[in-house]
Amino acid sequence: MTDFSRRVHGLYFDKDYNCARTMLICLCESRGIGLAQQTLDAAIGMHGAGRFRAQCGLVEGMLMALGICGTAQGLAPKEISALCFAFAGDFTRRFGSLLCRDLRPGGFQPSDPPHACEPLTCAAVSFAAAFLEAKLPRC
Repeated sequence: MTDFSRRVHGLYFDKDYNCARTMLICLCESRGIGLAQQTLDAAIGMHGAGRFRAQCGLVEGMLMALGICGTAQGLAPKEISALCFAFAGDFTRRFGSLLCRDLRPGGFQPSDPPHACEPLTCAAVSFAAAFLEAKLPRC
């Protein structure tokens, strides 16, 4: 189990955090960036738009991390938006979609095991961390 895998598992099963919060925490912790509780609270409904199955929370968590890291490096909003656009394209090419409904075709059913997206989350966190390292190495 990788460090990200262990952390994802802990955040999912010990804290019961959603994918967006888990992605954001993993990325920021890996870079030594603290997060205010208010920031984490802002991501509470970002798991497919509150299970609506819209944009994947893994993408949303990374977009938040790009905003935090890009701002810390002094990038302009336009530059941060361009990084978000680039990540969205890369994520789509790697995972096939930005949408929860595509990434999790069965949707959310009462019979689902807890945190059924854990394997996808581990892969996506590693993918996002590599993107951050390539694009914003000083963050």
